[in-house]
Amino acid sequence: MIVTGKGGVGKTTVAVALGMRAAAEGKRTIVCEVAAQENASRIFEHTTVGFHEVELEENLWAISIDPDESMREYVLLQLKVRAMRDMLFRSRIFNYLAAATPGLKELVTIGKIWELAQLDRKVKSGSKYDTVIVDAPATGHGVGFLQTPRTFANIARVGPIHSQAKTLDNFITDHDHTGVAIVALPEEMPVNETAALEHDLVTDVGVAVDRVYLNGLYPERFSKQEAEKLTALAGAEEGAPKAAARAALSEFGRARSQRAQLARLRRRAQAPVKTLPFLFEPDLGPEAARRLSRRLS
Repeated sequence: MIVTGKGGVGKTTVAVALGMRAAAEGKRTIVCEVAAQENASRIFEHTTVGFHEVELEENLWAISIDPDESMREYVLLQLKVRAMRDMLFRSRIFNYLAAATPGLKELVTIGKIWELAQLDRKVKSGSKYDTVIVDAPATGHGVGFLQTPRTFANIARVGPIHSQAKTLDNFITDHDHTGVAIVALPEEMPVNETAALEHDLVTDVGVAVDRVYLNGLYPERFSKQEAEKLTALAGAEEGAPKAAARAALSEFGRARSQRAQLARLRRRAQAPVKTLPFLFEPDLGPEAARRLSRRLS
């Protein structure tokens, strides 16, 4: 499951909540972060996960995929002669070419995600997982990230790079085994970007967008009639009652505005839209993520 969306919408939180839900159902699950991020470990107040498969709780693991470590692991798996591997890693030309090749870091990152999803894993010391959840790059880079294997397959028309890139592209676009969840906020810009992202993922990449999660939805605490009474109170009272009434009216207005955006998203999105509540917490830790996981299906 690939989780993406506009930056700042709560992708990591939703990815962790999805992982918790799958783990609670008895599935061995790993949450993968790309570009060596460490957001999931912060939620669990865990030490840095790094390029290791670290168990966070029962049935739930995490890994932070470092592209350079992925490249090293790929070369180790391809070259069986240790002397050749050591010579390649010491080569400045190889390191310069690897750093300068556009999309290579994205390709080896997706290759590592593919490796984690195999029941017959290439890394023999690695665990076997039922579910792999990817905290993917945000909207601006997400489409390009997922298009990388196809780009390499088209450039390298023959040879091992072509066949391996083709395997990764087939892996991403296999609707029976791989899907995408887009995370949005109930605001105009994220809703617009979500609709555009869904179109691009389906049309340009060919992946299956299975669900859109509208995150951070305020509760509807007041009816329209109660809001009218609050308006009268805000105009007549002074001091604390006036401030409380104005605060309540502000939340009433925000909740209404958010539901208008929810209606827009449901009209524009092809995938089912699921809502997740705004959590009034100073920091989102494991228990907050667990509350969200109970709302997921």
